[in-house]
Amino acid sequence: MRINKYIAQAGIASRRKADELIANGNVKVNGAVMKEPGYDVGEGDEVRVNGRLVTGAQKPVYVLVNKPLGMVTTAADDRDRATVMELVADIDARLYPVGRLDYNTTGALIMTNDGDLTYRVTHPKHELTKTYRALVKGVLSDEKARRLARGVDIGGYVTRRAQVRIIKGTQSSTLVEITIHEGKNRQVRKMFASVGNPVQELERVAIGPVRLGHLRPGHYRKLTREEIEFLKNC
Repeated sequence: MRINKYIAQAGIASRRKADELIANGNVKVNGAVMKEPGYDVGEGDEVRVNGRLVTGAQKPVYVLVNKPLGMVTTAADDRDRATVMELVADIDARLYPVGRLDYNTTGALIMTNDGDLTYRVTHPKHELTKTYRALVKGVLSDEKARRLARGVDIGGYVTRRAQVRIIKGTQSSTLVEITIHEGKNRQVRKMFASVGNPVQELERVAIGPVRLGHLRPGHYRKLTREEIEFLKNC
């Protein structure tokens, strides 16, 4: 088995991240630094990543968490802020977030120890949709909604077509559901800002067919078999 896949199946990192670890000299095989990403791990090989022994494939775990406001989507934080790892502390497996939600965004976040699935879900070529519910400032007109759906310039990048549905609105704010195909940094916030309606609150309600539903903030549920199979084959 190729060493990057071996590391991914052990739940250490995605294959893409494993390649970076190998290139940076963070991986040792039988005590020697390994920089060959195509190396096939043999039965008697001892593999270590940053000194940690890689013991082979773990039982895969897949959960959906509802990230609350004011939590960071990382394994650790140098500013000592709460992280999403606290939400799955009772699970007997080392899980990692699949992608990110920014500090002020709530909602659906997949966590797993399956590095291959992480790679598939986060790689741009798979174009997995993400659906958000945004409360934006002011009135979002039908014309602005059409502009967002066609694609807008968010600073050197024109977004692809999106699905936009106005749920309700007042003179002071509008509640909108938007589905996008990319995952640019703070994309949804930049999109609404580009049409003059800055985001006040933002919640991700679905990742592909994996929907938040009635899952309460700070809680998690296991993914269904159908959801897992979709993500593995997206």
